[in-house]
Amino acid sequence: MRRGGGGGHSSGNYRNPCLTMHQPWASLLVYGIKRIEGRSWPAPITGRLWIHAAGKVPEEATIKAMVAFYREIYAVDGITDIKFPEHYPISRLLGCVEVVGCVRREELAGWEMVPQGVRLEAQTDMCWLCEQPQKLLIPFEMRGYQGVFNLEKKIYEGAIRGLTPVEVPLPVKFPLPNPQDPFSLKPGSISANVDQSITSEVERSSSLNAAIAGAQAAATQFSKKAQSLPTTSLNDTAKSVTVPIKSESFEVIKAMSTHSSESSNEGSRTSNDKNQIRSRDQPASGAFRPHPGAPSKV
Repeated sequence: MRRGGGGGHSSGNYRNPCLTMHQPWASLLVYGIKRIEGRSWPAPITGRLWIHAAGKVPEEATIKAMVAFYREIYAVDGITDIKFPEHYPISRLLGCVEVVGCVRREELAGWEMVPQGVRLEAQTDMCWLCEQPQKLLIPFEMRGYQGVFNLEKKIYEGAIRGLTPVEVPLPVKFPLPNPQDPFSLKPGSISANVDQSITSEVERSSSLNAAIAGAQAAATQFSKKAQSLPTTSLNDTAKSVTVPIKSESFEVIKAMSTHSSESSNEGSRTSNDKNQIRSRDQPASGAFRPHPGAPSKV
């Protein structure tokens, strides 16, 4: 994993990088419907990126707006059969994608080597290019953090065993400017090969324009908070959430929570039986801790 950092984000070596996102964007990315993760800052990593859903319950209007947006942009490429997620879970690790690079909005919008629908996803300053989505068979609850942070080793070890490939509506492979350099897709790397007038070739119907406007409006519900956090963009201001780990989650995660709970409750009761009951019913809030180099909790 390469060393990264930008836009005010802490730099360092990411072992198992994870990004907390609001719903419905988080699930749409893991399901391979969303190919571009938009940010105001360049991608600090290339490679696997774990996706965690924040704790905010998505509004029905927001889900409908994003579904309409993706139906319209896929239709531009002749794709009409799209299986959207049935549920949009919150406060859970959902799966992962492969970030193969990052380009500027104007570069992606004029990049004729990718499908037109992908170019229409160029709605933010920086566009993270995502491939090979995989989802967890059982998304499990955990807390998230602002920006890119490292998953705890034991969380990673439990999650990696529960991944399954996703059948995407339209597989996309982003071509590398330099096939010999897997890190060559970066801001400015394809600007010389981009026709700035190409965006006019996509004939935008009234329904497509309405869908784009609806998607932009859905994202701006987070803009006020984003303004108070200038290094983040529309949908990356996820709140940190601490919630109990349920029994159906991976045993290694449950063991972590139980161990931490018993330690934090030491001395609060004199009976061992009471301590055991309390550790089962009330997991400690500090069960998971961010990597020392990770951004601070929201």
